[in-house]
Amino acid sequence: MDAFVLSQEVPLRLGVFFGVFAAMALWELLAPRRALQQRKSLRWSNNLALTVLNGIVVRAILPVTALGVASMAAERGMGALNLLQVPYPWAIVLGVLVLDLAIYLQHLMFHAVPLLWRLHRVHHADLDFDVTTGARFHPVEIMLSMLIKWAVILVLGPPVLAVLLFEIVLNATAMFNHGNVRLPAPIDRVLRLLVVTPDMHRVHHSVDPRETNSNFGFSLHWWDHLFGTYVAQPRAGHTAMTIGVEQFRNPRELWLARMLWQPFRVDAGGYTIGRAPEAAREFRGRGRDHPLIRTESE
Repeated sequence: MDAFVLSQEVPLRLGVFFGVFAAMALWELLAPRRALQQRKSLRWSNNLALTVLNGIVVRAILPVTALGVASMAAERGMGALNLLQVPYPWAIVLGVLVLDLAIYLQHLMFHAVPLLWRLHRVHHADLDFDVTTGARFHPVEIMLSMLIKWAVILVLGPPVLAVLLFEIVLNATAMFNHGNVRLPAPIDRVLRLLVVTPDMHRVHHSVDPRETNSNFGFSLHWWDHLFGTYVAQPRAGHTAMTIGVEQFRNPRELWLARMLWQPFRVDAGGYTIGRAPEAAREFRGRGRDHPLIRTESE
């Protein structure tokens, strides 16, 4: 079974990626949620170039995939689920849930530690919010994320199939919840009972640090409710809110070279969780005329 799953990893993941990406791109074209502020050709070419670069760098430096680590753990009986001999169906369910919780906690950590925020803010510094934002991460963050995932898999011992399902769902939902797409409010409310919707995650990309440090979930939205990090809507409304971070407002920051160098420029700023209350007071005190504050409601 594991050998078959491993043999199907690349075609399945690539098929889902290109299929979901194409569907979201078409949806954004037909029913956009917000008017884009920057040239789409500039953002897409550089965001996708970063995605391709990440794939090359990670495969060159960390050639073993998460599925490979899960297969090794299964062969050697490593991890809690293997040691406890949890029945296979339950091991799959628990494996997917715990891995998703680990991604939530990792995301929280990247907002709490200033050094890690420097890496993660490359994702947040996009000046628009669409399907390509979901793949815009610094290569060092991608590698750290992979190492964290390896550690969780070795401790947990999930089945290879669980890891494949988790990876596919995470990849698909990252593109979905970063989509610049319009969902009818009743459908959005129903979907939020289970998954992170675009309107829910867009709040997380607000320039306002009070909203940046909320809605950390990628796939399941339960963790934000459980840990008290859920914010339903942005204060300025979805069409009027400003996307990005304060320190990088120049469109030149959208170029690939700038994104790669960004973590090493400028300090961590006021977005890390420990600084959030102070940063929020500073942000609020700038008044209605500050160019990054919007008070218009939808």
